[in-house]
Amino acid sequence: MRRLTLLLIAAITALAPIVLAQSTAPYKVLKTAKVGGEGGTDYIYADTVGRRLYITRGATQVREATATTPAVPAFEKRLTIFDLDTLEPVGVIPGVGGNGATVCPNTGHGFTSDHPQPSMFDVKTLKLIKTIEVPERFSADGIYCDTSSDRVYIGSHPTKSLLVVDAREGTVLANVDLGGTPEQTVGDGNGTIYQVLQERPGGVAVVDAKSMKVTATYPFGDNGGCNGLALDVKNQILFAACSVVGPPGTPPSTDPNAKPPQTFVILSAKDGKILERLPLAGSSDGAAFNPETLEAFSTQGNGTMTIVKETSPTSFEVEQDLKTWPSNGARTIAFDSKTAHLFAMASEVGPPPTPPAAGTPPPTSGRGAGRGAAIPGSFTIIMVGK
Repeated sequence: MRRLTLLLIAAITALAPIVLAQSTAPYKVLKTAKVGGEGGTDYIYADTVGRRLYITRGATQVREATATTPAVPAFEKRLTIFDLDTLEPVGVIPGVGGNGATVCPNTGHGFTSDHPQPSMFDVKTLKLIKTIEVPERFSADGIYCDTSSDRVYIGSHPTKSLLVVDAREGTVLANVDLGGTPEQTVGDGNGTIYQVLQERPGGVAVVDAKSMKVTATYPFGDNGGCNGLALDVKNQILFAACSVVGPPGTPPSTDPNAKPPQTFVILSAKDGKILERLPLAGSSDGAAFNPETLEAFSTQGNGTMTIVKETSPTSFEVEQDLKTWPSNGARTIAFDSKTAHLFAMASEVGPPPTPPAAGTPPPTSGRGAGRGAAIPGSFTIIMVGK
């Protein structure tokens, strides 16, 4: 018996580090669904009430086959809809695209940040209802529905403004001057809208939903390139996902002990006081918050997801850096509050393009910047959870 007891103790001791590692890294990729389809996309949206997942796809032109890639037919822009639980396709609205979509469940209407005019559709019939007139130079990007007021907020980079739309009638109520470039929008359900600003340095614009005016702007200091924003409503804490440090032209730090430029800036939603700055695993393009577990999530373009634990209203720590996709991609995020699942999307990519000839300046974006073209038919939805 003594020998058996000692063996059991030894086994438990050996397994303890493994169990600890698993407990400190609770999230994993639960499921992937290769749904295919061509065309660029930006935001992914989870309708937790209607149990649907919305993804806009851009139009594509015909691509002829090459020695390494198959031919691709032309596709029109469209809104693709999937079952939020099974990820099976449930419908398509042709001719409706843009950067993202949202649903206002109280009204039965959905909206897309389409170009040149945002679209309003019926969530039951999946039919386009109308397009929405926008101000000159307005170009829709991020989109958010505040269900407490049944209003839709649509951001525009060129005009640095936030369009406010009545979700029942689809009429424009205001175009709020933000004083900065909008990305992700969140609301507290009590009449305040928070808008992350992408500038370097960045900040958060606080919008009063009643007056539809900016009442304050919370600066981030050195952090900029901020695309993601999440909110802990109960404790009034904002989580802003930022990608760079310093003003434009700032060279990367050569200090091996310097913090990475990709940062979760955590601040008070009451007065903008910075509470903490934590490292992200890459450059973020979206954030979410789970009020049940007090965890904030950021998705990064290098195929990673960073999870931050709010251990108290003034204490935060990086809980996990999860690899969600083997290559670049999976940069935006959607959260399902019913199942606590998170969603991202990405495509497989081919080999990087041939480097430019000697003496030719390298491109700074697009395929020529070192990223291969998306492989046709490889578009995939990623489900993450515990």
